[in-house]
Amino acid sequence: MNYNDDKLKYYLMNILSISSPSGYTKKIMDYIKDELNILGVPHLVTNKGAVIATLKGKNNNYQRTLSAHVDTLGAMVKKINSSGSLSIDPIGGFMMNSIEGENVTIETIDGKTFTGTVQTTKPSVHISGNDARELKRTSENMEVIIDEKISSKKEVEELGISVGDFICFCARTIFTEKGFVKSRHLDDKASVAILLYAIKYIVDNKIELPYTINIFISNYEEVGHGACASIPEKTKEFISVDMGCPGLDQNSSEYSVCICAKDSSGPYDLDLRKKLTQICKEEKIDYKIDVYPHYGSDASAALKAGWDIKTALIGAGIFASHGYERTHMDSILCTLDLTIKYCISE
Repeated sequence: MNYNDDKLKYYLMNILSISSPSGYTKKIMDYIKDELNILGVPHLVTNKGAVIATLKGKNNNYQRTLSAHVDTLGAMVKKINSSGSLSIDPIGGFMMNSIEGENVTIETIDGKTFTGTVQTTKPSVHISGNDARELKRTSENMEVIIDEKISSKKEVEELGISVGDFICFCARTIFTEKGFVKSRHLDDKASVAILLYAIKYIVDNKIELPYTINIFISNYEEVGHGACASIPEKTKEFISVDMGCPGLDQNSSEYSVCICAKDSSGPYDLDLRKKLTQICKEEKIDYKIDVYPHYGSDASAALKAGWDIKTALIGAGIFASHGYERTHMDSILCTLDLTIKYCISE
């Protein structure tokens, strides 16, 4: 199959450019809905704000649902300090050292935006020496320095910034000439772009699907309850299109589609994993099977919520997950290929 790399990158760049930490996803969901409207694909919005698109197939009683999540890591203003800096509380699980020096946008509850930078409370070795180097990178020792001429709590409050405002990390997206993609939030916006492109491909090519396919774009995965509710009731197979984790002692790769056999919630459905690996073998899609002991997904959240479904987890190999991440277009395209081949398989 011939895929349009430029259109896939177009979706990915647009999605990465819209800030969407868990709890602050309306803007990106509006973008998803706009693209679905352009494609003429029916969709609904759940009470919790997830978007579910549906592509009708010949068998409407045995449905397949594929999920990806638009919500990302981020932070929230925990306290306005007397100096005018902001104490932060993390959204999602990341290492504090991974955001040190990162540019951010503060989004206030009434729609104002301000820029700033995450620093430690001792950011200069010229002032603090070894204390700066040895300071433990915890949320208590991190703060946001606002790009405004302020030096007091009162001045920050006068700007309209308050406790509970969202702090969004700059994505810093780069597409390299060698095919690498470097950005924050490739987990899981790479998969959202893949599913959006898969919908477009199926619609544009008027592909007849053997089973009805639902595309579930969740918005609370990073905090553990993205797909706990509102899964289409006729769903029998649920594929979480998320990410693989290449790195130390792992089998995953930045150049293949990664298939998870087991994560922190336990093993995924063996029959469904066999089906996915068989598609990869028959279609000559480069794949890796792996185990992730510190990982959870929308599929595992759905199982814990009591849904009686077969589940699987696939995704592009995302290096340095929950940090400044990297993958390769080969991995994204392999994941796209498996996604489409699964949707059209009997």
